[in-house]
Amino acid sequence: MSFNTSLSGINAANSDLNVTANNIANVNTTGFKESRAEFADLFSYTTYGLSRNAIGAGVKVSNVAQQFSQGNIDPTGRSLDFAIDGEGFFTVNKNGNTLYTRAGNFQTDNQGYVVTPDGARLQVFAPNAGGAGFDVGRLSDLQLLTTDSPPAQTGMVNLMVTLPGNASPPVTTPFDPADPNSYNASSGGVTVYDSLGVSHVQTSYFVKTANPNEWQVHNYVDGTSVGAPTTLQFSGSGTLVSPASGQITMDPFTPATGAGVLNMTLDMSGSTQYGSTFALRDVRQDGYAAGKLSEISVAEDGVVFARYTNGDDVALGQVALTNFVNPQGLQSQGNNQWGATYASGTPRTGAPDSSDFGQIQAGALESSTVDLTEQLVNMIVAQRNFQANAQMISTQDQATQTVINIR
Repeated sequence: MSFNTSLSGINAANSDLNVTANNIANVNTTGFKESRAEFADLFSYTTYGLSRNAIGAGVKVSNVAQQFSQGNIDPTGRSLDFAIDGEGFFTVNKNGNTLYTRAGNFQTDNQGYVVTPDGARLQVFAPNAGGAGFDVGRLSDLQLLTTDSPPAQTGMVNLMVTLPGNASPPVTTPFDPADPNSYNASSGGVTVYDSLGVSHVQTSYFVKTANPNEWQVHNYVDGTSVGAPTTLQFSGSGTLVSPASGQITMDPFTPATGAGVLNMTLDMSGSTQYGSTFALRDVRQDGYAAGKLSEISVAEDGVVFARYTNGDDVALGQVALTNFVNPQGLQSQGNNQWGATYASGTPRTGAPDSSDFGQIQAGALESSTVDLTEQLVNMIVAQRNFQANAQMISTQDQATQTVINIR
C-alpha cells in the first residue's frame, strides 16, 4: 500500500513537470493560455465505507485546467494581425468544423481568404445587401477583395466663397473665360469625375453686376459652358439670400470619353460677401476615380475595411467573436484552437465591443500568458516532490528488507 501511495505521488509530480514543460515550451506562442495541474487526494474504501482513521492512498491528477486570462497585447504593425482586448474568441472554420482561437496571426491564402497558419478561415458577419449594417444571423468566410474600386460620378460640387463687398463690375464686357479682365474672381477649377472615372475640370467665374450686392456666376466644365449665368443676391449683412437653397443646377455635360451624361449641382451654401478680398473657403465634390486596394484596416468594433487609393472604403464584414459560459470546458485541438464541448456550454456569438465581448486591436497580437519565472519555480517544486516520493519508496524498501531479514 505504501509503495502505491508513493508511486501515485511520483506520477502526480511527473504530470506536474509535464504541464510545466508544456507551458515553458509555449512561452512565445501567440494567444497561448498557460495550464495548471490540479490534484486530488485518494482514500481507500472498505466494505463498511471509509474508516474514520483511514490513511490516505495517495494523489491523482484531477484536472489540467487552462487559465484564460488576458495576455499582453504587443503591436506588430501588420494589418492582418488582430488581438482581442477583453473576452471572446475568434471564430474560424476548418473543413466544415467550427473552432475558436485567441491567436490572431492571420494571413491570406491563394484565393484571398483570411486564414490561420493551418488554413482555418476567419468568420465574419457579412454586410447586408442594402449596405447598412451586418447580417448578425449568418457567418461567412472573410475574403479580401482584389479587384479595383469602381469610380463614382460627381453629382454635387460644394463651393463656399467670400466675395469682396467693395468690388466693381469688370472693365471688359461681355464675359469671356479666356479674359481675366471680364470677371472678378474664379474658383480656380475643381476636379470632377464622369461615370468612367475620367477627370474633368469644373470652374466657376464670378462677375460683379452694376446692382448692389448682386453677382453672376458662370459655370464651365472643360471650357464648355454648362448653363446660363446664375444671379447671386446677398443681403445688406453679406449673407447669401438668392438662390434661397444656395444650389445651382448645371446643364448636363456629355464627356467625350463615352461616359454617361454628367449632371451636377453647385452648392454655394454659406457663401458670403464681406470685406475687400476674394477667398475660397471650401471646395469639395462627391465623385472619385477608380482605385487600387491600398490596405486592410479593422476598427475596434471588428468591422474590416478595404481602403483604396481613391479614398473609397468598403466594409468587407464584421469579425465574429464567440464566448462561453465555461471557457475551461473547451477541448484543445492544437494549433492554438479549441473546440466546444458540453462542459463549455453553448457557444454565444456576437460583435466585438458589444455586450461582454472585447475590442479588436488591429496590427497587434496577444502574447502567451506564461510567466517564465513562475514556471521555473513550479519546475523546482515539482522536481522536489518527485525526489521526495522517490525517497519514500527507497525508505519503504529498506523497511521491508529489514522486516524480511528478521530471524
